[in-house]
Amino acid sequence: MTTILLSLLNSPMKKILFYCQYLAGMGHLVRSTEIVRSLVPDFQVSLVIGGEPIDQFEVPDGVEVVYLPALREDAGKLMALNQSVESVKIARRQRLLALFEQFQPDCVITECFPFSKYKMAFELLPLLERAKATQVKVVCSLRDLIMTQSMSEKGLARKQARILDQIRQFYDLVLCHSDRNLQSLDACFPSAHALTCEVFYTGYVAQSLVTSSVQQQDLKSPRIVASVGGGRYGYSLLKAIGEVGPLLRQAIPHQIYAFAGPFMPESEFDSLQTLTSSQPNITLQRFTPNLMDYLEGADLSISLGGYNTTMNVLSTQVRSLILPSPSPDQADEQWLRASRLAQLGAVDVLSPDQLSPSALAHAILQHLHTAKPSHAINLKGSENTAKRLRQLCNQTVALAR
Repeated sequence: MTTILLSLLNSPMKKILFYCQYLAGMGHLVRSTEIVRSLVPDFQVSLVIGGEPIDQFEVPDGVEVVYLPALREDAGKLMALNQSVESVKIARRQRLLALFEQFQPDCVITECFPFSKYKMAFELLPLLERAKATQVKVVCSLRDLIMTQSMSEKGLARKQARILDQIRQFYDLVLCHSDRNLQSLDACFPSAHALTCEVFYTGYVAQSLVTSSVQQQDLKSPRIVASVGGGRYGYSLLKAIGEVGPLLRQAIPHQIYAFAGPFMPESEFDSLQTLTSSQPNITLQRFTPNLMDYLEGADLSISLGGYNTTMNVLSTQVRSLILPSPSPDQADEQWLRASRLAQLGAVDVLSPDQLSPSALAHAILQHLHTAKPSHAINLKGSENTAKRLRQLCNQTVALAR
C-alpha cells in the first residue's frame, strides 16, 4: 500500500481578506501590516482598514488596500468624521460584504475580534456569517494580552461566554501572537481551555528592517530614540524629553530623535515644537514609517509600552526605558507586558515619578552605560503566521493506493 500526497501548493494563489480596525492608537495596524508583509509571497491579500488613514504609513507592495469610512473611539463611544455614526455603519457593512463577494477569499482574518473590538460586531458578524455559509476559513489574529482586570465577575463571565460561542460558530483557528513561555492565553482568558478551535502560538510579531531613505551615517551618535506610538497618550513623555534636553546637552554629546505619532493633538504637538525648537540636540518629527531604522544601532530607546514598540526594542536589542501608557484603556496591558520583560532583563521600566528633568536625566545617563540586553524570546510571529496559514489554506489530501 502506497500513500500519495496530492499537494495543492501548485494551485492558484489562495486569497486572504484581512480585517484590521484600530480605534485609538495605530498598534493594531502596524502589527497587521507586518503579518500581511509575510503573507504576500504566498497569498493574494486584501487588507481592510477601518481606522483613520495615516499619512506616510507604508503598506507592502502587492497588497490590495480597502479603506472603510473611518471610525475611531472617544470616551468609549464610536466617532465618525463629518457623518453620523449610524450612516457610516451602514456604509461600512455594505462595503465589507460587497468586497467579500467581489474578492471571494479563501480565508478571512479578523484582528482581535471576537476577543475585543466588539463594537465592530455590527459589520463583522454579517461578514462571518457569510464566510461560514460559503465554507471560507475564518481565523482570529490575537495579540498577547486580553485585559479583563477591571471587569466585574458577571461582566467577565458574559464576555467569556460570548467569545466562546462566537469561536464555536465561526472560527477555525486562533493565532496568538505571543511566546507561550512568556504569556499564554489562559493566563488572561480563563476559559481558553473551552475554545473549540486550535490556538496556535506564533511568537511575537516584530517589524522587519526594510529598505528606507534613512541613512545610518546621517544619524548622530550617541543616539536616543523617543517614541510614543500613535501619540494620543504620549505628550507627557515627550514633554519630559523636551525638558530634560538642556541637562543632557551639558552632560554628554548626543542626539535625541523624537516621534510624536500621527494622532497626537495638534495643540500638544505645537507645544512640543515650541519646547524643542531651540534645542539642537532634539530632532522632533510627527511620524516616521522607518522607526526600526532609527532603533537599529541606537544607544537608547525611550518609549511607551505598546506591543509593537516593545517588540521592536526586543528585535533590535537596544537599551530601553519603557513608560507604560497613562491611558486607562492601555495601562494594565502595558504595565503587565513591561514588568514581565523587565524580570527577564530584556527592558527597563520607567515610572511616572521619574519624568522630572533631574530624575529622567539620571535614568538616561545610567542606562547609556549599561550592557545591551539579550534574550531568547520568540519574535518570529510573522513568519510562523504565514507558515500556519499556508498549512490551513493549502491542505494536503492523502490517498491510499
